[in-house]
Amino acid sequence: MKVKGELNKYCPRCHKYTEHAVSIEKAGKRRSQAQGERRMRRRTKGYGSFPKPIQHRFAKTTKKTVLKFKCKECSHIILSKSIRMKKVEVERA
Repeated sequence: MKVKGELNKYCPRCHKYTEHAVSIEKAGKRRSQAQGERRMRRRTKGYGSFPKPIQHRFAKTTKKTVLKFKCKECSHIILSKSIRMKKVEVERA
């Protein structure tokens, strides 16, 4: 899916329609102190193989993509609802 690089969108901080820059939101850094991370560290510590079977067959063929809209006037960032897309391309003018 092709998405325009800039578009007019309502900004809740400016209370009007302004130009927004569009980009794709990336996954954040994983928290090392999260419960799942601590559990995984404990399981994989020492000698041995991977504790869970590695999944090779997937039910889904796409990943969910989140678009990030940044207001050009006040720099307020709005994240879109995640959408399933095979390929996302942001068109720069």
